[in-house]
Amino acid sequence: MDVGRETPRARIEAACAQHGRASVVACCVDLLAGRDADPELLLALGGRPARWVVTGEPPGPDYWLRVWALRGLLWAWEDDALGSVLTALGDETWRVREMALKVIARHRLDQAWDAVVCLEDDDVARVRAAAKKASRRLVGGDT
Repeated sequence: MDVGRETPRARIEAACAQHGRASVVACCVDLLAGRDADPELLLALGGRPARWVVTGEPPGPDYWLRVWALRGLLWAWEDDALGSVLTALGDETWRVREMALKVIARHRLDQAWDAVVCLEDDDVARVRAAAKKASRRLVGGDT
């Protein structure tokens, strides 16, 4: 897999074709819970920034693993990941909260409504914007 040229969506779809959607989703859930993940799937989720998995270089901040996991859930979804996404809405890192909101919007996860509305008042503008977009999408106003 050429992690330098493929889009995240293409990498994740290829990983699903090779390993199965359930395995990719399970990997995302594991990462969100702070557990280790299959290095090959981690590389598919993270792309070039995840090359440390194979090179042995020092990894970046651990919150990127949660961001990559949520990005994976944008393109590989199963309902058993819902609890992990809901938990991610309370993450201390704004990038994680923002990506969780994107997952909620994409898959129209109505169960997250209350938390989404609360995040419309987040301290970070990008999180507020993602929450407002998710709210519109959940009520059917934004396709």
